[in-house]
Amino acid sequence: MKLRICGIRTSWDPVGDGEFFCPGCGGDRNYRRLTGRRRFTVLGVPMLARGTAGPVVECAACREHFGTDALDHPTTTRLSAMLRDAVHTVTLGVLAAGGTTSRTVLEAAAATVRGAGFDDCTEEQLCTVVEVLAADTGQDSAFDPAAEACGAALAIELHEALEPLAPHLAPAGRESILLQGARIALADGPYGPAEREVLTTIGGALQLCAQETARLLAEAARTPS
Repeated sequence: MKLRICGIRTSWDPVGDGEFFCPGCGGDRNYRRLTGRRRFTVLGVPMLARGTAGPVVECAACREHFGTDALDHPTTTRLSAMLRDAVHTVTLGVLAAGGTTSRTVLEAAAATVRGAGFDDCTEEQLCTVVEVLAADTGQDSAFDPAAEACGAALAIELHEALEPLAPHLAPAGRESILLQGARIALADGPYGPAEREVLTTIGGALQLCAQETARLLAEAARTPS
C-alpha cells in the first residue's frame, strides 16, 4: 500500500437542505447544500488553508455532488403543479378572449382542466373566474395585445405560469399545452381574432417561435375534433 505523504483535503459544512430533482438518481430526493474549506495536509494532518470550495449540492441518497444550478430544476411534484396551473391559466385566457356563452366551449374547457388534475372543476366555476377577470382592463393593454384580448391581470398570469415552465418541457410538451388551448377555442367554430391573439401570446410564452405557433394553430383548425 502506497503511503500518501501530502495532499489537499476538503472539509464540508452543511448550510441548508431541502428537496430537489437529483440528476444522478433521476427523481426527487433530499439534499444538503455544502460549502467547503480546502486544507493542505501532511500525513493526513491539516496544515495550511488553501481556500474555499463549493457551494455544492449533495444528494442524500446517492451522495453525489452537483452544482447549485441543479436546484433550478423543479422537483417532479413541483413540475406537476406547474403543468396543472399552466393548463388552467391557458384555459381561462382562451375563455376570456372568446367569451363564455357557448356551452360546447365551456364543456371542452372544463374537461381540459379536469384532465390536467383539477378534478372538481365545473363550467360554472370557470365562468365565475372569467367574469371576475373580465372586470380588469389594465393600463398597459395598448402595449400588450393579449392584455387587450383577455385582460391585463390574466395576460400577466399567462406569462407567469408559462415562462418559468417552458425551459423544463420538451418541444412536444410545450406544443401540447398550446394545442389544448386551441381545441377549446375551436370547440364552437373558427378562431376569433381575440382568441388567435391570446393563443399567439401563449405560444410565445412557451418559447415557440411565431412560425411554429402559427403552424400548430393552423393544423389544429384543420383537424376534426
